[in-house]
Amino acid sequence: MKKLITTLVIIAIVIVGVLAAGPFYVIDEGEQAVIVQMGKLVDVVTQAGIHLKTPFIDQVVRYPKRIMAWDGEQKSMPTLEKQYIWVDVIARWRISDPKKFYESISTINGAYSKLAEVIDSEVRTVVAGNYLRESVRNSNTIIDRPVDATSLGVGDALDAEQITSLIQPGAGYDPIIKGRRQLAEEILARSRRLVPEYGIELIDVVTRQIRYSDELTPSVYERMIKERNQIAQAFRSEGEGKKAEWMGRMDNERRSIMSGAYERSETLRGTADAEATRIYAEAYGQDPGFFEFWRTMESYRNTIPSFNKTLSTDMDYFRYLYSPDGR
Repeated sequence: MKKLITTLVIIAIVIVGVLAAGPFYVIDEGEQAVIVQMGKLVDVVTQAGIHLKTPFIDQVVRYPKRIMAWDGEQKSMPTLEKQYIWVDVIARWRISDPKKFYESISTINGAYSKLAEVIDSEVRTVVAGNYLRESVRNSNTIIDRPVDATSLGVGDALDAEQITSLIQPGAGYDPIIKGRRQLAEEILARSRRLVPEYGIELIDVVTRQIRYSDELTPSVYERMIKERNQIAQAFRSEGEGKKAEWMGRMDNERRSIMSGAYERSETLRGTADAEATRIYAEAYGQDPGFFEFWRTMESYRNTIPSFNKTLSTDMDYFRYLYSPDGR
């Protein structure tokens, strides 16, 4: 009887120990797991729910089933023309094959390190194989965009269409072949070929930020200044054209006014001369001798003060100096 009780107690203790060790485990939604038995992977569980394991022997290694984000570090790398830029890339990924993932990487931190190794290498390769413009622009809009001069503050005094024709959109910019978005797709495609062997699926790779290096920034500013100077020159050219137009109008109006004034002055002068001639003729007709004497005196008053010296007065012009009769 005592042996039976002892046996039952031992069995009870074993059952309690087994239950305490947890023969059951729960896989939540958004989780997946691999079962490792004595260091060897024996099963993969992807369905949520309650599952059974061998106590003390089986180890449940859980992995996220959801899509996760990888945030890379900003790195400096050269472009095809040896211009250095800072590139910051992010990616989304998930564990597609828990078995391969456990056998090759095992941990989530290890996955982040492997993604950094793979993606950073491909980013550097793609950036170094393309020109700077391909990495920083998505389209040729900066070249093809229509320039609306009215948006630049052109008022009614200037011709907006004329200024627009003087501004060459995207002057100094070379066209792109691929663009920033296509380069990101190329990085994604190249990286996708490498990560499946680790049980990882890359969802996408996105260039979050591209920053010019300190050596490249001045040249970018110079290009921006050049574009603004071109717009300013367009304003100056249009202003000079308007100035020339208004100066021409003013000169024509001045000539027209001067011509009309000259014509009127000549008309008045002719009328006045005719009236003076008539008056002179009437005066001369009344006393020709006095008229001749008066004209001679007026001539003396106007001419003699300008003589520096008079060597002789023995001429007909000075006849009234010696005789009141002018003889």
